[in-house]
Amino acid sequence: MPVLLLSAPYMLPFVNRFKPVFDHYQLELLLAQVNERLGEEALLSLAGQFDGIICGDDRFTPRVLEACSPRLKVISKWGTGTDSIDRAACERLGIQLKNTPNAFTIPVADSVLGYILAFARRQPWMDRAMKSGKWQKIPGRALSETTLGVVGVGNIGKAVLKRASAFGMRLLGNDIIPIPADFLQEYHVESVSLPELVSQADFISLNCDLNPTSRHLIHKDIIRLMKPDAVLINTARGPVVNEKDLIEALQQKRIAGAGLDVFEEEPLPADSALLHMENVLLAPHNSNSSPRAWENVHWNSIRNLLIGLAINTEDLDEWKSKV
Repeated sequence: MPVLLLSAPYMLPFVNRFKPVFDHYQLELLLAQVNERLGEEALLSLAGQFDGIICGDDRFTPRVLEACSPRLKVISKWGTGTDSIDRAACERLGIQLKNTPNAFTIPVADSVLGYILAFARRQPWMDRAMKSGKWQKIPGRALSETTLGVVGVGNIGKAVLKRASAFGMRLLGNDIIPIPADFLQEYHVESVSLPELVSQADFISLNCDLNPTSRHLIHKDIIRLMKPDAVLINTARGPVVNEKDLIEALQQKRIAGAGLDVFEEEPLPADSALLHMENVLLAPHNSNSSPRAWENVHWNSIRNLLIGLAINTEDLDEWKSKV
């Protein structure tokens, strides 16, 4: 009987709902104790015990993958991003790596617009002032008076720009691959270099993948180009930003603020300076929150796992109406 290691934090709370499905496909279930993700040592302690895994952002390094091989046949990533998994090592060891592309485009794009509106219209700060007994009119901006720059114009980046277009914002885009001309024309987006984008934008949204070209893409030299009233929004991956450089810029008020859903270390350490900054909005890597999106990813992750274990999935759709 194949053993499934379940370590996806978004799926573990609902394991009892899906257990009849796993039983039906004769999968023995091994549940991981996980907060945000399993690190290398935690995975090494489990190596050799499972044939497939449905995981979150677990750290599948070459060392882990070699220890899990040859038993491990498939890694079914809950969600889209696979930057925590060494793809080259998977290919070398014959381990299938599967995910759900374009899984969270809508909720993440909505989250970005939420940050933009919060900083432009200042609702969180006015609410805080009112509840502390202050009748304080904090100046805001109309979005049509501002410029948005999106770094990484893939599915999510395009969705962000489409939403911002409806507010009449000036739109800038940057990507390492050419942005389709028809998209640029339809939504009046200017394709510019990264230095041009950060020097002109009032809001900068990071929506790129994490890869060797984007790790610490936003560092002190780039931050120095930003306008003093600019706001950085990161709903992509924490290591896209050099967090130390960002904290320094925020402390010195070289930029106006930041909206951060992701961090270099997650969960965010209790001693992080970000937790004590009035000009920062924080969230616990949760911009993907959406019941419909989560449901789709639950079932697609199960399907990917079964396919990777060469198990027939013909009746999987029937289970969606049963559990």
